[in-house]
Amino acid sequence: MTTLVATEDEVMLRDAAHGYLDGAAPVRNLRENREAGRGFDPKVWAEMVEMGWAGVLVPEDQGGSDMGFAAANILAEEMGRTLVSSPFLSTAVIAATALRKAGRDASRIASGEAIYALAVDEGPKFDPDGCALRAEAAGNGFKLSGAKTFVAEGMSADRVLVLARAHAGLTLFDLDARAAGLSREKMDLVDSRDHADLTFDDVEATGEDVVGEVGDGMGALAPALRAGQAAVSAELLGLSAGAFGMTTDYLKERKQFGVVIGTFQALQHRAAHLFSEIEVTTSAVMNAGRMLDEAPDEAELAVSLAKARASETAGLAVREGVQMHGGIGMTDEYDMGFYMKRARVAAEWLGDYGYHAARVARARGMVA
Repeated sequence: MTTLVATEDEVMLRDAAHGYLDGAAPVRNLRENREAGRGFDPKVWAEMVEMGWAGVLVPEDQGGSDMGFAAANILAEEMGRTLVSSPFLSTAVIAATALRKAGRDASRIASGEAIYALAVDEGPKFDPDGCALRAEAAGNGFKLSGAKTFVAEGMSADRVLVLARAHAGLTLFDLDARAAGLSREKMDLVDSRDHADLTFDDVEATGEDVVGEVGDGMGALAPALRAGQAAVSAELLGLSAGAFGMTTDYLKERKQFGVVIGTFQALQHRAAHLFSEIEVTTSAVMNAGRMLDEAPDEAELAVSLAKARASETAGLAVREGVQMHGGIGMTDEYDMGFYMKRARVAAEWLGDYGYHAARVARARGMVA
């Protein structure tokens, strides 16, 4: 039976991450990154690498800390509290898991030498099975042609994990982001992070670039996507807690008609409801991390439940935050609007509420 109680090591990791991020990466860093035109702060990422966070899922014999998925979720959750932008999800979680599953070396991830982007999406919704980017046989290798969108770390990455359709089926490639024929165009999304559209025009790939086996790209990618979905859920949980804390602090300070608005019973009820939703989502996210560590082949239901719940909870947290702050909640002078923007983007990435709710329904036999 999965135990939903934090271990001593997990408590220590959370405390260390919380203390570091509060000091090194507060919400104002997002403003600074945006003004500097960068997706993340390279200094903060370098310090995360130094602390072993980049190698959280990399084996120790490859230079990683190999702390596991529950630990990765704790780090992602703490990053969500202060809206930290970094390559952690795409690189340290998704790419590291895919490479490990395929038996490939991930030491350059642990050392911080490689930043990965994940190129899967091609339309407005997450749909790996609908991949249309082609990998045509060319001599002893392949030529990739097509396009990908909503690619996180698309501009800053030096490696790209790209899903393509080869003659034998879906195949995963690990490519140099500067390869001839691969062009990148920056996407301007509301969360001010690094996203890009990628176009592949006869990009050459060799057999060594194939992650896993030709035609079995999902063999390595599916576990990596589950890990990423769980980590995004954890980030959304942290985001919810951060927004909740900011909102309750405001309720204790703001006065109306000479009275602190936090004393209004209607607002207390709404805050209590949000607190309860965050607590339930905390259990779902913790369960997803435990399942990935203890029974990864059976973790799909737990992960989709966590992603669906976290997306809904984050949506509730930021809506309530904006409303209880009043009109100023949507202005850039207050941080609450940034929480809302990130919640909207993160809820879509790697499958939205509808996608994961449908998977939960299928797993429970509620739909065919």
